[in-house]
Amino acid sequence: MWIVIRENIKIALDSIRGQLLRTILTVLIIAIGITALVGILSVITALRNTLEGNFSSMGANTFSITRYQYSQRAEGSGTTQKPHPYITYQEATTFKEQFNNPFAKTSISINVASAAEVKYENKKTDPLAVVVGVDEYYIGNSGLEVDEGRNFSDFEIQNNSKVCVIGSDFKKTLLKDVNPIGKTISIRGYKFKIIGVLKEQSSSFGNYENFQVFIPLNIARAAFPVDNPNFQLKISAQSKDQLDGLVDDATIVMRNLRQLAPLQENNFGIERSDDLLQRIGNITGTLTIAGFVIGLITILGSSIALLNIMLVSVTERTKEIGIRKALGAKRKSITLQFFTETLLIAQMGAVTGIVLGISLGFVIAKAIKFDFTIPWGVIAIAIVIAIVVSVISGLYPAMKASKLNPVEALRYE
Repeated sequence: MWIVIRENIKIALDSIRGQLLRTILTVLIIAIGITALVGILSVITALRNTLEGNFSSMGANTFSITRYQYSQRAEGSGTTQKPHPYITYQEATTFKEQFNNPFAKTSISINVASAAEVKYENKKTDPLAVVVGVDEYYIGNSGLEVDEGRNFSDFEIQNNSKVCVIGSDFKKTLLKDVNPIGKTISIRGYKFKIIGVLKEQSSSFGNYENFQVFIPLNIARAAFPVDNPNFQLKISAQSKDQLDGLVDDATIVMRNLRQLAPLQENNFGIERSDDLLQRIGNITGTLTIAGFVIGLITILGSSIALLNIMLVSVTERTKEIGIRKALGAKRKSITLQFFTETLLIAQMGAVTGIVLGISLGFVIAKAIKFDFTIPWGVIAIAIVIAIVVSVISGLYPAMKASKLNPVEALRYE
């Protein structure tokens, strides 16, 4: 059997070399379809990796208490629901006191300035920085890491020490070629000593994550007053198994603080980090299906082109088929010969398309700063599709060739 397969491959390669231009065009047609499929799905895979990486960095064991639930914010301005009250400082601090769970850490934070000018000596920031008031647990609960220096201590937060932790981009601009630890920066006339620099975060959604200044919460409230301040609570559990219980406990505490009756709906939102990851998975899953459908439509055109070319090949080689049958070749052998040729052409197109598709996906992913990885699953799908295309496009011409009458085939000119 192996000898027969090897002989058919040899004959197919000879035929391909004899019709080189036609083969190249056929391979390119198939490659375009595979390139579209692999390229689109590669970019979508890179997008999913980036989004999941960004949100999983928040920690799989965390949840936040916010003014609105994500689904409520996404409804838009056309809704007529009663606005939820802001989370006040009194509510946030009372919640932290009452939610005194030994297996959880609660942080309070507030964004007090989204466009603040930060100065160091005679230099100032451009672009403007984000200033956030935080406590000692915020950095850990947000999935951030201190790359240089240290985090806030409980003593510094309680005593309103004028210290700060800055984002990594300050080292590239305001504090370039300077050891930032111990240096003093000025924000709207208030001076803060740098005690830590955060590890660089992914910049897929802009650079604001790396251009933040964290300062003690009460200093932020006093120095940067905000109209209608809305505080955020973040809670981290020691393990994922404890998360469900902590969410339930936090919901009860917050409902009691807001004096909600048993039948009243929550007028606040609870966002779990694993829910965010699930939503991302749903979104990218839909994009994957859409990309797959687009790729399949392109490949369908490729299979029609391959079918047409193989039918032409059968017609042109009618006399050759007649000679083979006259010498004793069976229908099975003729079918296998043409089918092998179709399979080789389809796989050549698949390999070319995979290389071009991955290259295209890599270039696009790097251009928009996505985390690219080789999508092995997509490659496997592309190979399987190429085999299916070769079966669909090659079986009918191969069977047509095997059914030719040897006498009529020999008389064909």
